[in-house]
Amino acid sequence: MHPYVRSLKSLFEQNANPVNAAPMKKYMREQFEYLGIKSPQFKVLQAEFIKQNGLPPIKDLDAIARELWDLPQREFQYLAVSLIGKMEKQLDEDFITTLEHLITTKSWWDTVDTIAGHTVGVMFKQFPKVKARYLKKWRKSDNFWLRRTTLLFQLGYKEDTDFDLLCELIEENLGSDEFFINKAIGWSLRQYAWTKPAPVKKFVKATKGLHPLSRREALKNLSS
Repeated sequence: MHPYVRSLKSLFEQNANPVNAAPMKKYMREQFEYLGIKSPQFKVLQAEFIKQNGLPPIKDLDAIARELWDLPQREFQYLAVSLIGKMEKQLDEDFITTLEHLITTKSWWDTVDTIAGHTVGVMFKQFPKVKARYLKKWRKSDNFWLRRTTLLFQLGYKEDTDFDLLCELIEENLGSDEFFINKAIGWSLRQYAWTKPAPVKKFVKATKGLHPLSRREALKNLSS
């Protein structure tokens, strides 16, 4: 085990709270074990650790993230996502394979959405060739978490959003009965509507096959 991971593991295990762990596990539909460290304490522990130890060397981030991902308690996956987010502007293009692994392993909205809406979005902006190659692959994937990522990576783009691309991706997913796809469609439209409401209203009105959940989410902050 990498020394950085070993130290993090020791610190967080020392602060485990079994009383909190059970309801946290239940909230996530019993999919993951928890140490029982809630978000405020998690942030304090991580900040103190980084203050004392610094961020890991960028060359070690892949190994550290994967080792954290392999640990059973969900807090360690949150640590991996957080560390990657803090170092996302330093990542090289090969790190996309790590992100793909994290998106498709122990997949749930709590990790996928942060990776998609932040780190993948940053990487796709920085490396157009990576974006072209992986967007082509992920948008047709049988893994709906990868397709959800293609719908969410532009969440922070605002005026830089490629709305035509977003519409294409949405249309490719019309007819899906997957909650997380239909929710992502609505979320991506609602987010862009903060920047440009008119094209979102027009698209929602013109797209007859839009799932009611997607339509409702898209128009949540708009007068229909």
